[in-house]
Amino acid sequence: MITRIAAHRGGASLAPENTLAGIHKAAELDLSWIEIDTQLSADGVPVIIHDKTVDRCSNGNGAVADLHWSELQQLDAGSWFDQAFADEKFPSLSQVLTICQPLTIQINLELKIHNGDDINKLCEQVTRVIEQSGFPHQRLLISSFNHQAMQQIKQQLPDIRRGQLWETISDDWQEQLQAIDAYSAHCHYRFLTKQQANQVKQAGYQLICYTANNPDEVREHWHWGVDLMITDTPQRYLEMP
Repeated sequence: MITRIAAHRGGASLAPENTLAGIHKAAELDLSWIEIDTQLSADGVPVIIHDKTVDRCSNGNGAVADLHWSELQQLDAGSWFDQAFADEKFPSLSQVLTICQPLTIQINLELKIHNGDDINKLCEQVTRVIEQSGFPHQRLLISSFNHQAMQQIKQQLPDIRRGQLWETISDDWQEQLQAIDAYSAHCHYRFLTKQQANQVKQAGYQLICYTANNPDEVREHWHWGVDLMITDTPQRYLEMP
């Protein structure tokens, strides 16, 4: 099993992003991690999708938050990627947890929060789905750019690992990580410095980078102590020792 690579959005170069097809592709590569995004439909269903709207990744249009689950299920979320994936649907968080339950794969679930979203409701609904699913908590890592969401998740799901997302690691990173009793610090690989990496590792946190699609660009990062690399192209890392 490939333990240090996570398939970004389920493997966005292998299949339509954030779909069950992508998750199956990641499992076929024997990856130990996938990274996916979730936000709420108009009727409060945690849906696996990255963008604020469905426009880019389906044949529909409009904001996810304005569409009901039944409406989302009418959309083709695969043909934009390749006709081989025609009629692929946006999955719910519940469906993903069900699919992944018998697998050994771990899930980095990013809480995707756009302007105007109800943070409390998202955290409550995600908590409800996870608890009802029976999915092993030790195989989940919840992350978000939104610190408030991570503080709420700490209260609602205290035994699930938490990671704070930044593009560039914040100056007050230690305070933020301590506030959520974090497992990991997440940042864009291009903006990570060796000094920052050393500091994060010395403080006892896991260090996770995104979205490195060329293994040659992050060869030094492994020496700096990066624990997990999130990538659209996990297949390019298959020869990594």
